[in-house]
Amino acid sequence: MSPLRIPRPHVLIGIAVAMVTSVVSMTAQAESTWPARPVSIIVPFAPGGGTDIGTRIVANKLAQLWGQSVVIENRGGAGGNVGLELAARAKPDGYTFFTGNVGTQSINPTLYRKLNYNPDTAFAPIGQFAELPFVLVVTNSLPAKTAQELVVLAKAKPDSLNYASSGNGGSPHLSAETFKIATGTKIVHVPYKGGGAAMADLISGNVQMLFASVLETSGHVKAGKLRALAITTKYRVAALPDVPTLEESGIKGAESGSWLGLLAPAGVPQTIIDKVSRDIQAVVAMPEVKDKLLAQGAIAKGGSPDDFRKLIASDREKYARIIRENGLSAN
Repeated sequence: MSPLRIPRPHVLIGIAVAMVTSVVSMTAQAESTWPARPVSIIVPFAPGGGTDIGTRIVANKLAQLWGQSVVIENRGGAGGNVGLELAARAKPDGYTFFTGNVGTQSINPTLYRKLNYNPDTAFAPIGQFAELPFVLVVTNSLPAKTAQELVVLAKAKPDSLNYASSGNGGSPHLSAETFKIATGTKIVHVPYKGGGAAMADLISGNVQMLFASVLETSGHVKAGKLRALAITTKYRVAALPDVPTLEESGIKGAESGSWLGLLAPAGVPQTIIDKVSRDIQAVVAMPEVKDKLLAQGAIAKGGSPDDFRKLIASDREKYARIIRENGLSAN
């Protein structure tokens, strides 16, 4: 039997270097040819809402840039947490992303006592692509024609009016709570399982008011199905140019709204993150994308991964204070 021959140290080092070089080369090649197949974007809400509509506008252009299909997967439930849990478990290969908004990224980490993912480490921000101004809308049967008239009516009859929301702790819910704090009114919360159901009941008159994105509501307002009283952000929006802001209506300290941005499961190669971020910024700079978003009541808004990370953190601090001061929680 021949004696066992152990390779010399320099040979072992050479083999290790060759293996590492091969892996790095294969990884670099995979990243340079990305995407080589269809890409999925998880939207953690039902179809037809502001997050879904805005994502589809941007995804259509990303598909054209990438030469690959971009598939939208609507995975609603638990205020967006069902979709985020799926995203957190997805393979970090650059073929699964998800759209986050102020609710999923900045509100839920404080609102929910238990999440099946770590909001601080599970995701990598890629970039914001839209701002979503909110609008205060009321059912046509409500006598209030302005935000101030609504405040007067609510103060005259505490707890007699109610407002709908897409669910406990979502940005529409906290927008209404912010409004109540700013105006000193008592209005009853009626949560629904999704924005579509809340909107349908508002139109039918089963609830009196709702804070929702202009993206979701402008069509109903223009069709005469709902009355818009005020925009919740600092400036008016092109989709509803005649609707004043809350501040213009004499109500201060009640600003609110949402935003949309793309995120990835933690571990996606930085080169892919950077490429997608650049492509998002290129898309939101396109005049046709700006026009489509504006027509729906959204505002195209780009930015770097770090810009997006700071926005998430800032809003998380803001809403955490509101949640704690009002004793809000969700299971």
